[in-house]
Amino acid sequence: VQLQASGGGLVQAGASLRLSCAASERTFSTYIVGWFRQAPGKEREFVASINWSGGSTYYADSMKGRFTISRENAKNTVYLQMNSLKPEDTAVYYCAATQGYGLRSTGADYDYWGQGTQVTVSS
Repeated sequence: VQLQASGGGLVQAGASLRLSCAASERTFSTYIVGWFRQAPGKEREFVASINWSGGSTYYADSMKGRFTISRENAKNTVYLQMNSLKPEDTAVYYCAATQGYGLRSTGADYDYWGQGTQVTVSS
């Protein structure tokens, strides 16, 4: 499956952005999807994961309460709503997918990756 991440941009601290991850296949509705991010000079970091139905989600502690992952399987799309953005949220955000049940928070558990979308938060 091919993934296309979009929605990034340059915003001020406190603003919101919604990222989208669009998939090329209808079978995307059976995939676990995760969002990761990588800031310059830092390792890739888990952000959030959602199961195939959207009924279960999991977040990194630092994102809880500010970020929301959701999906619209009819549109083969997963979203990441990011509120109250901080300068430390600046990174390239990637979506990833893998088949299976449950949730995944480790990058190695994902088989397919999108190209990334840049999020820059100014202070």
